[in-house]
Amino acid sequence: MLIVLTPIILVIAVILIPFPKIGGNVRIALLIGGLSAAILGKLSPGEMILASGNGINKLAWVIGLSIFGSIYAQTQVKLGTMDTVLNTFRALFGRTPKGLIAAVVVTLVLAGSLLGDGIAAATVIGTLVVLALVELEMSPEQIGATILMGSFIGAAMPPITQAVFLSSALVGLDDPTSAINISYITVGIGVAIAIFVCSRFVDIKKLPEDLMPKRKVSQIIKEEWKNLLPLTFLVIIVIVRSISVEIPIFYDLVMLIDKGFSTIFGGIPILSGITFKVTQAIISAIVISFFFTKVRNKGMETIKTGFKNVSKTVQIQVCAGIMVGSFYAAGLIDRVVEITQGLSNTIVTFGGGIGLALIGMLTGSQTTAQNTLVPLMGPILTETFDISKLSAVLGASHIAVGGQAFPPVSLTAFVVAGIVGGVVKNKEVNPVKIMLYALPVDIYFLLVGFLAWFGKIG
Repeated sequence: MLIVLTPIILVIAVILIPFPKIGGNVRIALLIGGLSAAILGKLSPGEMILASGNGINKLAWVIGLSIFGSIYAQTQVKLGTMDTVLNTFRALFGRTPKGLIAAVVVTLVLAGSLLGDGIAAATVIGTLVVLALVELEMSPEQIGATILMGSFIGAAMPPITQAVFLSSALVGLDDPTSAINISYITVGIGVAIAIFVCSRFVDIKKLPEDLMPKRKVSQIIKEEWKNLLPLTFLVIIVIVRSISVEIPIFYDLVMLIDKGFSTIFGGIPILSGITFKVTQAIISAIVISFFFTKVRNKGMETIKTGFKNVSKTVQIQVCAGIMVGSFYAAGLIDRVVEITQGLSNTIVTFGGGIGLALIGMLTGSQTTAQNTLVPLMGPILTETFDISKLSAVLGASHIAVGGQAFPPVSLTAFVVAGIVGGVVKNKEVNPVKIMLYALPVDIYFLLVGFLAWFGKIG
């Protein structure tokens, strides 16, 4: 039992305890976990190197998704796509105060999906909407909660749902299509709940004149339709894959892209992660984006910024791959399964879920939470408790996402409080109030996750 618990205890301790120089450093924590597992499993240096490579290879497709997803997001910022999307949603829904709230939430969710990170979405889009929400006479905490909910939901929102893709890689679900399709429903309900909660913050009945959309949807599309081409292409390609509909031209294009990537990268360890279907679609959308002068003229800057924005996440994923590889090679996964066979399903499942949510809360990252615990919880759920991999994936992704904003010390909420405070001068912004306002959505995601882990969804 000690052999199994020691690496995890070390990982959590380094993440949460302010040790000099290494305290709070997730990368070091994961590497220490992998090294301790290798030592306890009596792996030779050569075996550990091989195990590390195997572990990184397991997560290669998620790493590729993160890198190219971030570059793609930067191309859309340069192109002005997110401004066009926000203006379009405002023209569709934003002629009333509650309609404007809906437009803001949906835009934040889309940004979170593209960027794969709640904090990134809050930073990129959140600052654009603060002043508009101030004019709705919302308090700073209510504004913060609106930004918080929209941003962290986006990490789970298909079609680019990093939370589901990562849990699929860690659990070993080779084809996440079913998980993605179910997430359209579960996350969609979460978006509806967030819009309802946020709309309760607004008491005014009429939208201030300066917030009224100045253009109709048709006019926005007519003037800015080119900005939406790469995003439209990406969405169509992903949907064609997920529903397997042979739409003329697009289906043939998908098959051509698949063949090209598989031929070039299919047999190369780690680089084969690029052959993941969604990553291929994102790379194709990046190529299309570079046909635009706005993007092409700042091409290197766009790529560098994309790498920079995701560098820490990728480093965490690589370190997690090293830890996961060591866990498997040292036999820790098999031992965990053996140990839990005599324990209560309820106790182990509930305890693992709470741990997943707490790490997400403290680190502000569903990525860190999943990388820390899902490598152990996945085999327990699927092998010991006979839960399907699909249910294990849905549970891990939803619990980790819900945990990001959970009180009392959500790092994401503290970041959002800083963003709102930076725009709304001379006003205190209470991050705990932000967390409490967002609690209904947190609870919903945790509930969905636990229902999945107890075999009720999936």
